[in-house]
Amino acid sequence: MDWASPLALHPIAFYQLVVFPFAVSFHYLCTSGSLSLNARYVLLLVGGCLLACAAMGWYALLLFIPTFCSVAIFHSVGPLQVHTWAFVLQMSWQTLCHLGLHYREHYLQGAPCVRLTIALSSLMLQTQKVTSLALDIHEGKVTMASEWGDGREPLLRALPLCSYLLFFPALLGGPLCSFRRFQVQIQGSHASRPTPPLRAAGQKCLRALALHLLRRAVRGCVAPLAGMTDCAGFGCVYVMWRSALLFKLAYYSQWALDEALLSAAGFGLELGHAPGAEAACGDLSDADIWTLETTNRIALFTRTWNKSTSRWLRRLIFQRSPAQPLLATFAFSAWWHGLHPGQVFGFLCWAAMVEADYRIHPFLCSLVKSWHTKVLYQALTWVQTQLIIAYIMAAVEMRSFSALWLLGASYNSFFPLLYSVSLLWLVARAKEK
Repeated sequence: MDWASPLALHPIAFYQLVVFPFAVSFHYLCTSGSLSLNARYVLLLVGGCLLACAAMGWYALLLFIPTFCSVAIFHSVGPLQVHTWAFVLQMSWQTLCHLGLHYREHYLQGAPCVRLTIALSSLMLQTQKVTSLALDIHEGKVTMASEWGDGREPLLRALPLCSYLLFFPALLGGPLCSFRRFQVQIQGSHASRPTPPLRAAGQKCLRALALHLLRRAVRGCVAPLAGMTDCAGFGCVYVMWRSALLFKLAYYSQWALDEALLSAAGFGLELGHAPGAEAACGDLSDADIWTLETTNRIALFTRTWNKSTSRWLRRLIFQRSPAQPLLATFAFSAWWHGLHPGQVFGFLCWAAMVEADYRIHPFLCSLVKSWHTKVLYQALTWVQTQLIIAYIMAAVEMRSFSALWLLGASYNSFFPLLYSVSLLWLVARAKEK
């Protein structure tokens, strides 16, 4: 194994660790009463701008431009139209940026640009914030007049919103924090907290470190998707599962670090009894590793994977889609992620597998008559779930048609095909009845 640099970090993780002391200092200044409300907004905004410039270079403009456009929309468009305007603007800009990345990678054959990748990742997170706030305004959960007040200076009215869209603890990653929760925690950050931020952040940092070291140990044996071109038969299944394990460990460690940074700044803690806390409360966590690794249900895995994004997609697309909400949700997820060939195939396959999961498990449960068959049912469906998720994850991470063809033509396709055939049979069986 290659232990030359076991603590080598992803660039996003590196920049998050750099700003970690500033997040702790910010929370201390707030709880000590040293900062006024406007000073808190300014510090979060300035910190976010500086972090964006340091991590993204001039690509930070890709983040600043839609921020100012969104602020203009929120202050000029009525509640009934604000969601449509914000959604169209944000997704149009993000799509143009992703198309620019495709053009750079596939037509210009340019080398991967870390700063551009970080900027696009942050832009995707900003899309979550903008559309979430737009829905809150549209549904009457956030009111412009009450939140920003009429008669205030235009810059002061825009300050909370700009700060929310660019605040540095959640600029590069992290679970989606709603604007209402952001406001409650900023305005009530002087109140006592049930959980000390350093202890919560420290625990999550240790978890992130352990997951990162485990990934480095596994990666020392093999790189992700290495051997996919040389494997044969069911040997490709082991290669796929091993690669998916590396991808999952990378996500788990990054999510733990995201949560640690939010906790250090005071945003990942319990809201206590601050005004409005009950309405803004919610779980600021993206990973329930135990559930993800032990469930035998693809649907449960889907709801648990990247939980804040799953809740956002459910609210934005699934609950508002007039027809085929499941398919619409996964199709939009492929669009939001960038429309790479593997992403389009992977997310559409994921939608079919979730639909099959909803139908197959009730049918199989009706056949279970004893504890022996129950154990067998849970074991086989757990293996099937893990292998299908590994297949989807491998597909989503692929960036070319040739790599995707290798995956589709391998024995790995047996497992999603098994669920697909079962789905078609159960649909036909239901129609006959």
